[in-house]
Amino acid sequence: MGKGMECSENSQTNMKVTCGEAGYVLEDVPHLTDYLPDLPTFANPLQFNPAYSVVKQYFVNVDDSVAQKIVVHKDSPRGIHFRRAGPRQRIYFESDEVHACVVTCGGLCPGLNTVIREIVCGLYHMYGVNKILGIDGGYRGFYAKNTVPLTPKVVDDIHKRGGTILGTSRGGHDTSKIVDSIQDRGINQVYIIGGDGTQKGASVIFEEIRRRGLKVAVAGIPKTIDNDIPVIDKSFGFDTAVEEAQRAINAAHVEAGSIENGLGVVKLMGRYSGFIAMYATLASRDVDCCLIPESPFYLEGKGGLFEYIEKRLKENGHMVIVVAEGAGLDLLSESFQNTDLKDASGNKLLPDVGLWLSQKIKDHFSGQQKMVINLKHIDPTYMIRAIPGNASDNVYSTLLSHSAVHGAMAGYTGFIVGPVNGRHAMIPFNRITERQNKVVITDRMWARLLASTNQPSFLNPKELAEVEKEEPQTPTQLLDGGGKY
Repeated sequence: MGKGMECSENSQTNMKVTCGEAGYVLEDVPHLTDYLPDLPTFANPLQFNPAYSVVKQYFVNVDDSVAQKIVVHKDSPRGIHFRRAGPRQRIYFESDEVHACVVTCGGLCPGLNTVIREIVCGLYHMYGVNKILGIDGGYRGFYAKNTVPLTPKVVDDIHKRGGTILGTSRGGHDTSKIVDSIQDRGINQVYIIGGDGTQKGASVIFEEIRRRGLKVAVAGIPKTIDNDIPVIDKSFGFDTAVEEAQRAINAAHVEAGSIENGLGVVKLMGRYSGFIAMYATLASRDVDCCLIPESPFYLEGKGGLFEYIEKRLKENGHMVIVVAEGAGLDLLSESFQNTDLKDASGNKLLPDVGLWLSQKIKDHFSGQQKMVINLKHIDPTYMIRAIPGNASDNVYSTLLSHSAVHGAMAGYTGFIVGPVNGRHAMIPFNRITERQNKVVITDRMWARLLASTNQPSFLNPKELAEVEKEEPQTPTQLLDGGGKY
């Protein structure tokens, strides 16, 4: 910031922090001039772009920042802020100097192709950049595969397709080989699309680039269908996933309602965070029970899931259960011995909770002559991941992409982009890799779900006290503690 005093820099994260009056704190992002102080600047060509001629204010003010917390008391400190995203009046790259690359890593997610498209079109149409490469097959594509030239014509209609035209993979992160490839190819802007593991890798790439003193901007676009990245309001693909999950829930509801004691079990994504399951349940209103990783449950005994299923079937004659893929891991670990296997990204390989739960329910009720159930298990996981983004996610992906392009052109580096309380900001890598965003089960939104499904909380008072003690005081990011709704 131009004003304010410098706070002490965090030696572990090298975070730039600026303090101001009334408890104002700016957690800033790195800039190329931090280690290349004599870089020349250039006029931003956007001011001559006819598309922007109607805009009253072309550029973001150098002192603009976005507050992380907007619900405050009259005596509260102003708190943590992030640098606002958007075009700057002066940029640090000339158009014909830019040689950009785009890479997608990790699992598939609706909207990936839209992000690729808008990075390419944003660079080309807003800044006149012609040299853009697609890295084929994730991180290992930097050193093990061919690149794909990207132009507006190549990416013209890719937003209508699911998946990623660049291909993706898990793992393959070799920092030295990746930065060698960036240096050898003359790349000076790197756009990395991926989840928290990918962005940890992006942070290491940035650090190595800074160590070598290269004029290369590294920008991350956070991607996680589970919405488990903290600080930002939500991740792209989440709206589409919730919308598509309705089809599976509706199918389960139709199946269950068409036969005596029908029970539909729908498994949705959510390895550590149950946002998709929670929002799909609330949107559907046909779900009788929602099980997520953040909320422990038990099967047998008074107040358990089996007792609730029996009660619901006697009342309604049918029932729908939604279960997130990471729910009930403590129960599954008792049934499966080898639960420590991991994929190439380092994610723990989880047993199939949908199949496990379905079998447990069948086994329980098959031993009771008084009730015969008809269970249908539906797993739409890969169908949801593979579809293109919906209208909402396509617009959101465009804003994310443009924010990343504006930031890189302005010389910022080592950051991810995303909305914080509705305003797009640039956020240091370490802030989104230090923890995961999770549903807060002592929050109002979870209470709304319990009221909608009428399911028990499966928590006794002692367990609830433990949950309240363990959970951080920061509210669910997507909802600002439920205060927005």
